[in-house]
Amino acid sequence: MLSRIDLRDRDLTTRELLEVVPRAEVDVAAALQTVLPILADVRERGEHALREYGERFDGAVPSSLRVPAAEIEDALTTLDPAVREGLEEAITRVRAFHVATVPPPVKVELAPGATVSQRWIPVGRVGLYVPGGLAVYPSSVVMNVVAAQSAGVKAIAVTSPPQREFGGSVHPTILAACALLGVDEVYAVGGAQAVGMLAYGAEAADGSVLCEPVDVITGPGNVYVAAAKRAVNGVVGIDSEAGPTEIAIVADDSADADYVAADLLSQAEHDPMAGSVLITDDADLAERVETALLARAQATKHVARTKEALTGIQSAVILTGSLEQSIQVADAYGAEHLEIHTRDAAEVAGRIRNAGAIFVGPHSPVPLGDYLAGSNHVLPTGGTARFASGLNVVSFLKAVSVIEYDAGALAEVGRKVIALANAEDLPAHGEAIAARLERG
Repeated sequence: MLSRIDLRDRDLTTRELLEVVPRAEVDVAAALQTVLPILADVRERGEHALREYGERFDGAVPSSLRVPAAEIEDALTTLDPAVREGLEEAITRVRAFHVATVPPPVKVELAPGATVSQRWIPVGRVGLYVPGGLAVYPSSVVMNVVAAQSAGVKAIAVTSPPQREFGGSVHPTILAACALLGVDEVYAVGGAQAVGMLAYGAEAADGSVLCEPVDVITGPGNVYVAAAKRAVNGVVGIDSEAGPTEIAIVADDSADADYVAADLLSQAEHDPMAGSVLITDDADLAERVETALLARAQATKHVARTKEALTGIQSAVILTGSLEQSIQVADAYGAEHLEIHTRDAAEVAGRIRNAGAIFVGPHSPVPLGDYLAGSNHVLPTGGTARFASGLNVVSFLKAVSVIEYDAGALAEVGRKVIALANAEDLPAHGEAIAARLERG
């Protein structure tokens, strides 16, 4: 099912590796042409525009775009107990990890009377987008909301596409997740129009405020959501432009072929554009994985989208000449999710530089991280793990420096500041210092 890329006799540069690794073709720039008029319209006409786009793109419009608080609470009462138990465990584990990763304040005394501090301040208000297309993602509610709450954010708005099956409201499982997390501001708005509502705020049909603007927008979505986030970046902060999901697995001859096949399939069922990549220096393992993958794919529920993903240009088996070359390929690919199925898997994982999240050993599969490993599943895609991080508490925090010098501390360095200011032909800068030095 998977195409083959054979690198066993090739010594490639980083540039060549970047060109050879498989990628989904996603043209966010082209989607911008569709998105920009929608954003402008939402900014201008508020609720009227949001309702029209909901009807056009989702085929559903609720009686109220903001979901009533009672409906959110009612969704929790009808939630499958097993699903509730899973969500509660996910919340507990994700919160424990995220609270522990809040960076501490720092204060440094550089000289007597001279201190510089750094403190982390949460943004005031965030907007969290939860997809509602091929699947329902209450787990995305957990990942986004818990990270924001752990950072200390006080105002959180969640938005998700209206569902025709539920009278134009948000899917009840998503509402139930919001209820478990204490979020009562939820909107039945999806797509680019939801991003516009969060970025600019929106006026209700009666002239009141439907939704206040936010400071940061996070959460995955389709190419139009990604394009809308690109367009409003700078008006608000964003986490990333999420592309199709992807998994890469670095494996050697010690790997369990059926485990590897199951994990490749688990990401392929997300989306026809999902990427599943096996990187191995063992051709026999590759054959065994292919056999297991074919059997699993034929028996899976979402067989059509899964086969399309596995046979697409974004999925492949990459044969390497050594474990060292496998690591080089993995770093060039920069996978959203990277599994390590090798001897000394922890040691190999420690050598990886580029990945959204690394899953070590045969009993740490990606689906564990999707739900309740404790880590966040909102991760960089499309190779952006080479320079970007997954969603975390810092996504919702600002590092603010606080500078405090007394007269003596300023006098100690004042002449040096003046010299540097004059060297840059900014004499007024130096004069601001001199005015204080002259006072003694």
